[in-house]
Formats: sequence, C-alpha cells, structure tokens
Amino acid sequence: MVPLYMAFLVGGTLCLIGQLIMDLTKPEITPGHILVGYISAGAILSGLGLYKPLVELGGAGATVPLSGFGHLLTEGVIKGVGEKGLLGAFSGGLEAAAAGIAAAIIFGYITAVLFNPKG
Repeated sequence: MVPLYMAFLVGGTLCLIGQLIMDLTKPEITPGHILVGYISAGAILSGLGLYKPLVELGGAGATVPLSGFGHLLTEGVIKGVGEKGLLGAFSGGLEAAAAGIAAAIIFGYITAVLFNPKG
C-alpha cells in the first residue's frame, strides 16, 4: 500500500507541472493541449515501461490524473494484444477503461438531473 503523502506528492507534482506549463506559455498552450499532452505522455511512458514505477511510487497520485488514463489505455492495449492478437490493439484500451468511462457518464448524468446549472 502506498503511503498517503506519496500519492499527494506525486499527484500534486503532476498537477504543478501542468499548471506551470499553462502559466508560462500563455496563450500558446491551452488546457486542451495539456489534456492531450498528459494522456499522450502517460501512454508513451507506459509503453516504454517508465510509468509503472511511478504508479508503484505514487498510487492514486499517478493513476487519477490524465496521464494515468493514458497509462490505463496502454496497459489495456498491451494486455489485449497478448490475449487477442491484432484485434486486441483496438479493443484492449476500451475494455480496460470501460468502467471508468461508464462511471463518468452515469455520475455526470445524475448530477445534471439533480442540479440546475446557473448561467
């Protein structure tokens, strides 16, 4: 089990890096660029075997940010290719992330129904 302070340290560092990039490069790099960059970086680092040690060090601090989503997709693709061959490259990432995506959609819908946005 990862100590709680390590999760905060790793997750906070990842968020700090993204915030610094946005603040120091205005208006060239937008939050959308950061989103795509973090998911891509997580996927690339996972494919190279470099993100797994970060997950072991920081636990949820490394899996909850967007880079963790890229890592999850890549791990799913690697597992899918091992089990199903080339077809697993297309289905593995979606299978790995299906529960999180479904939860986000369901809870987002429930929140939209229960609360009336102002504006």
